[in-house]
Amino acid sequence: MITLQTFGDLANRTLDNFVPKPTSLTEGQKEASSVLWESDDGSTKIGVWECMPGRFTADRTAAGEYCHIIAGRASVTNADGSGTRDVGPGDLLVLPQGWTGSWEIHERLRKMFIIDASLSR
Repeated sequence: MITLQTFGDLANRTLDNFVPKPTSLTEGQKEASSVLWESDDGSTKIGVWECMPGRFTADRTAAGEYCHIIAGRASVTNADGSGTRDVGPGDLLVLPQGWTGSWEIHERLRKMFIIDASLSR
């Protein structure tokens, strides 16, 4: 049976504990998240993520990501330096499968994410 699910007030959603960001280039940078929904085969995940200011690398070679920015500001740069995008509240950022680069969090950032690995299957 297919059930409908809704998740409200993502700006105030309680997240897991903040932990050190593994790919951080800034000492002491921490992140927290909460997965809201996951497909039965594990190829798609939807959740909320928050990160403290700093810089980190990101690798989306195995799965694409769609990010709706809820709060905060960041700059996202391609690994080859070919472009930077500034994002803030209300923006939708698409990181297609195969993308690599870095994030510079300017002020504590919260986003709703959809990670989709279905193309790699």
